[in-house]
Formats: sequence, C-alpha cells, structure tokens
Amino acid sequence: MDEPAEVRVGRGQRLAEAVREDLDLYGFVELEERIEVLQSEIARVQAHLDRKRAGREAADALFSSRPA
Repeated sequence: MDEPAEVRVGRGQRLAEAVREDLDLYGFVELEERIEVLQSEIARVQAHLDRKRAGREAADALFSSRPA
C-alpha cells in the first residue's frame, strides 16, 4: 500500500497560522521564549532583506551607468 503524499505547506502559511494562534494557552515563560524566537526571526529576515537590497542596488548601479 502506498504511503500518503506529504501535503506541501504554502509559502507563509506557517507564519499566518502562528499569528492566529491563541496566546491564552501559553504560560509566562513560554510567551517570553516565543518573543525571543520571533525577534531572532525578525533579525534573520532583516539581514536577508539587506542582502537582497544591496544586490539590487549593485545591479541598478551596473545597468544604469551607461556612458553618455
């Protein structure tokens, strides 16, 4: 018998689910840990965004610097 195929999670779906999660179920320490994890994720995303922005600016500079 074949195993069921894994369901592919859509881009951003887990984040959307986390935002809707009931926080009343968490204790004080768990909420603090959740904040630490979210702050780490914000820093990771910001660093990735900065790298993409730098790459975009480099490409724009390269292709917009045409000799007159």
